[in-house]
Amino acid sequence: MRRTPALIVGGGPAGAAAALLLARARAPHLLIERTRETGDALCGGFLSWRTLETLEGIGIRRGALNRDDIRRLRLFAGKHKAETWLPRPALAVSRWRLDTLMIEHAVTAGAAVERGVAVRSAEDRTVRLADDSEIAADALFLATGKHDLRGLARPVAVEDDPTLGLRVRLGPSDALDRLVGGTIELHLFDRGYAGLARQEDGTVNCCMAVHRSRLSEAGSPDALLDALGRESPRLGDRLTYRVSGAPVDAVANVPYGWRAEDTRPGIFRLGDQGACIPSLAGEGMGIAIESGLRAATAYLRGGPDAALAYQQRLTADLSRPFAVTRTIRRAAETRGWASALTWAVRLAPQLAGIAAHLTRINHIALDA
Repeated sequence: MRRTPALIVGGGPAGAAAALLLARARAPHLLIERTRETGDALCGGFLSWRTLETLEGIGIRRGALNRDDIRRLRLFAGKHKAETWLPRPALAVSRWRLDTLMIEHAVTAGAAVERGVAVRSAEDRTVRLADDSEIAADALFLATGKHDLRGLARPVAVEDDPTLGLRVRLGPSDALDRLVGGTIELHLFDRGYAGLARQEDGTVNCCMAVHRSRLSEAGSPDALLDALGRESPRLGDRLTYRVSGAPVDAVANVPYGWRAEDTRPGIFRLGDQGACIPSLAGEGMGIAIESGLRAATAYLRGGPDAALAYQQRLTADLSRPFAVTRTIRRAAETRGWASALTWAVRLAPQLAGIAAHLTRINHIALDA
């Protein structure tokens, strides 16, 4: 059996952020990632101004992510439309690009990273790998995203009509760029919503949160996209730029609204393993990066025993963003309320800016 003082499972933004700080502090650790090559995880890809400031603070420049800012929010519900300025410029980036940069920064700082290492299960702070070998740690940083690890799965109640995450890539196309470029679009429809933003390669990422009942009624992901295009004509206009035969990426049973109220000694839950905010907030990656930095900072100050205090503070700090997002999501997924929400933003554009501020997590100073 191998041993390490700190074991990070998962090389996405949360795990890479934790590894980066541990490496800079010269604290012994190991990050293991199941993929040999960085892929493009299903993700909305939105980075708020606050998250961009944090990334700048750890050495990742916004120009390396995407040179084109997102400055406006565009909201659609049926025939209704509203548009307003974001509080400050944001941007969209593919997970391939973000994850690549963050792992590279961590390795450059001295992080110990092993790729192609699949974890089968965990018992307390010992993980069993696919080859039946084991790694034991004093502190385990769980950063596996939306995918649960057997033995440490999130205790989430099964909903009657759970949410699915779907993603398609659109373009690139000059005509599509004229439609979407420079904005984050939210298309609201019955039992779901879609977010669209142009990423660094010129394609538009279309990421949806849809209740399973809608997929069941349509019969297949492709049929669902066709139905949504007819129901929401402006979304349908964008979906015509989907490359013929391009796959629909999907993840099942996303536990939006879940937060870890506590944890086991020595186990730090990061990113979606610690809190899963509804995607329309555009704060999922912000929470992932911030949680990785907070967990590493807590560990460096207090060792494995700091896990409980870290988790409790993270959960408490997310109370307001989650409550506000939950209220907005309920309205967004109901036809009448979605139209009212769009009209409210049209009449009082400042409401969108207020909501954007209220749904951000506060970022701690790294030297605090």
